[in-house]
Amino acid sequence: MPRVAAESQEISVDGGCESPTLGELLKDLEDGDRKKDSVKDASVHHILDISFPETRPVPFLLSFNDLSYDVRGKAASVKTLLNDVSGEVCDGDILAVLGASGAGKSTLIDALAGRVSSLRGTVTLNGEKVLQTQLLKVISAYVMQDDLLFPMLTVKETLMFASEFRLPRSLSKSKKMERVQTLIDQLGLRNAVDTIIGDEGHRGVSGGERRRVSIGIDIIHDPIVLFLDEPTSGLDSTNAFMVVQVLKRIARSGSMVIMSIHQPSARIIDLLDRLIILSRGKSVFSGSPTSLPRFLSDFGHPVPEKENITEFALDLIRQLEGSTQGTKELVEFNEKWQQNQSPRATPMTTPYKALSLKESITTSVSRGKLVSGSTSSNPISMETVSYANTPLVETYILSKRYMKNWSRTPELIITRLATVMVTGLILATIYWRLDDTPRGAQERMAFFAFAMSTMFYACADNIPVFIQERYIFLRETTRNAYRTYSYVISHALVSLPQLLALSIAFAATTFWTVGLSGGLEGFFYYCLIIYAGFWSGSSFVTFISGLIPNVMVSFMVTIAYLSYCLLMSGFFINRDRIPSYWIWFHYISLMKYPYEAVLINEFDDPSRCFVRGVQVLDGTLFAKVPDAIKIKLFDTLGNSLGTKITESTCLRTGPDLLLQQGISQLSKWDCLWITFAWGIFFRILFYLSLLFGSKNKRT
Repeated sequence: MPRVAAESQEISVDGGCESPTLGELLKDLEDGDRKKDSVKDASVHHILDISFPETRPVPFLLSFNDLSYDVRGKAASVKTLLNDVSGEVCDGDILAVLGASGAGKSTLIDALAGRVSSLRGTVTLNGEKVLQTQLLKVISAYVMQDDLLFPMLTVKETLMFASEFRLPRSLSKSKKMERVQTLIDQLGLRNAVDTIIGDEGHRGVSGGERRRVSIGIDIIHDPIVLFLDEPTSGLDSTNAFMVVQVLKRIARSGSMVIMSIHQPSARIIDLLDRLIILSRGKSVFSGSPTSLPRFLSDFGHPVPEKENITEFALDLIRQLEGSTQGTKELVEFNEKWQQNQSPRATPMTTPYKALSLKESITTSVSRGKLVSGSTSSNPISMETVSYANTPLVETYILSKRYMKNWSRTPELIITRLATVMVTGLILATIYWRLDDTPRGAQERMAFFAFAMSTMFYACADNIPVFIQERYIFLRETTRNAYRTYSYVISHALVSLPQLLALSIAFAATTFWTVGLSGGLEGFFYYCLIIYAGFWSGSSFVTFISGLIPNVMVSFMVTIAYLSYCLLMSGFFINRDRIPSYWIWFHYISLMKYPYEAVLINEFDDPSRCFVRGVQVLDGTLFAKVPDAIKIKLFDTLGNSLGTKITESTCLRTGPDLLLQQGISQLSKWDCLWITFAWGIFFRILFYLSLLFGSKNKRT
């Protein structure tokens, strides 16, 4: 009877080909009597004895024939990455693809996983073509070479969120939690269950534990086919062996495991069932690892005693690649050698009746495999795109995950808030209590221009956020964890409270200290337009980060565009002075509308006067003339105009200043709604950039 040791992290792989699926393990754990002390104290060493029923294996056979893939290089040159590669793998097997760097290992894994768009050849599952179908997305999982995880979530939280995304909605939260606990034991992660994943600035789990978590989030729904791109890369021999032990147990549960690997140890080789060795895109060996020594001996290069067979084979291939003939002789020998081998016994040749793909999947689901979105009474079809949750539930889960990860980085929250407040304090001390004079009016306009541009430039720190999450998004959406628009909506929703806090902080810091007018009503509108500015700026930089997956290029594009918007906003040059061939940019300037809005909010009161009597001469040659002479001058002008102009006569009100600035087309509320609409527009563009520009495939 196999055992799962929860603390020793030594995972037994005994149990034969009839090991239960993960769903059956979960069911047995639910029906069995678990000791209460074992549940309450995870640190106590405990062993789960699991008995499994006698069941016939579900026959799955994945075959691929004559797979070829070319890419075009410079000067119209063509490089062949795969050249007529064939093989097969059945449920319960681990198929490992070996080869030197550049041999085509990762390309073959991508090709089988449907991540290569211009592939030649056929890939069938139980005789039915599954390449580029939605079915393959639902029944398979792909573990990337890089560990793409949220750094501030714990191991348990990471797996729990994966279960909420991938497991059927019919399962209760308690059932999903039980499944996560079972998976934690299977992956040997019990000791790290409450440890954060960590990153460069936060200490977290070890490299081996991180890799097992990456595997766990993709097998949470118990996929029928599991693809892994070098899962042991960067790990020491012990951690690499433990990872392959986990994969062996997954295969024994009724799955097919297909992975690329680089120079496995002797212990790892013993766990493999099938082996394909590639050399420059061609297959030079395909078969059981136990037959590799005989293959090499028949080729005339017997494996020396106590030599690692795969290391010897790869060294031999490297020598042949450096010769004039290359590996042509080895490729031809492999083809002849394969023809002389007896056919391998597969599920299709067993005494059991052969099942169609639909029947096999239905049987597999009925035995406990929790293929997301499927039930035994409602199996998935070749055409159906299956999601485990409704869009509303997806949005809620995504928002909750983001907020939990974000809330554990208080240094970033405090730094961003402090930056905005420091900027506000600097502006407040520079533009302290401005008066209603011509110079005060000009300084108000300068303050508004700088303040509104600050709203947009302060959002530039959002650029790396999505770029860091980009490949997590690709991995999850490729496997139908959630819909793209659910991600976009949640991304927008979680940003709103943050932006509101920044808006209130900046408005409270500057409104009364600068001496802006309007009272509480004016302050409320001032907060709203700053909020709208933050919203549209955040949406714009989010769109840029989704469109351009390079941090430096995204920063350059963002800063350049915002600079052009500031230039055309109306502060540096009035609208009626902008050349006709550039006037269109004035209307698409993001800063035009919030800038005009705050000016209208400040200067729309006709009772406020900003130029009185002799003040009209300030800044001219007549400014140094004595006031008595100025008054006589105004008397003369008044007589000519038929009106009396005194020292206190108002010559320019707030609305007059607005007309002078060319602000007469929109009201302040029109500007507010347009600014909010810009934010929605860029969120839509962000969605389209993800939908059409973030394809996780090779071309």
